[in-house]
Amino acid sequence: MPQLDIEENPLELALRLAADASAYRPDFYRALLDSTVFILGHSDGSYTGEKTLDTGEEVSIQNWTRADGSPVIPFFSSLHSLQKAIDEEVTYMALPAKSLFEMTRGATLMLNPKLAYGKEFFPNEIEALLSYGINRLPEQRVTKKATQVLLGQPANYPEKMVDSLTLLFSKRENVKAAYLTLMHDPSNDEKPHLVVGVEADGDIESVIREAGVVAWDTSPNGEPVDLYRVARDEKGLSEYFLREVKPFYERRWGSKLKSFFGIGRA
Repeated sequence: MPQLDIEENPLELALRLAADASAYRPDFYRALLDSTVFILGHSDGSYTGEKTLDTGEEVSIQNWTRADGSPVIPFFSSLHSLQKAIDEEVTYMALPAKSLFEMTRGATLMLNPKLAYGKEFFPNEIEALLSYGINRLPEQRVTKKATQVLLGQPANYPEKMVDSLTLLFSKRENVKAAYLTLMHDPSNDEKPHLVVGVEADGDIESVIREAGVVAWDTSPNGEPVDLYRVARDEKGLSEYFLREVKPFYERRWGSKLKSFFGIGRA
């Protein structure tokens, strides 16, 4: 197929940024779910190109086989990316990424195989994307009774994680402040773990989920990290964060950080 020198589209830009920095991965998942992608295959009508699938219409999707013999469904961020990965004439279709994930539940998919930037999606990731808009299902813990815990600052400060979270929060205008502590609950945990407190306006749940993805990818040695909603009218951990801990991010820094990181520039 002829290959033209074409600039990357918004999804490809988001993919490249996400590959280089964890803080951009939530934005990549948002862009992916809003994008049209290309697959190798055809519908009942053997239509080639972009079309709207009718309810109940069957689609034949081509699988590739990996080195270990397991199947994977390739899909592409653009027709140009598909053409770069394929060296023969093929039948293809364009459809919303969300529709593709819904119709291939239980399968493993690969975005832009054979190209410089790609991403493999396992079944559990796809379920999380469809349910929460991120690639990892959150786990919730609820403390049912008053518990004595030990709190303090970590001796080995997780700079990579904090820097990544700071970049993420600078792109979320509803985040007012973020805090870090090391917590040990002897009755429940064998060793201390990091807790990130987030104070935000409006929809804090999506911010917590996104921060969880970034923290998971950047925590020291893959150690668990709890995310906690900080509320000024609550006692306990919220009161501790507000009174005793200096925030590692505050909203008033946002515009300066955006300028520093180049966010919003063409």
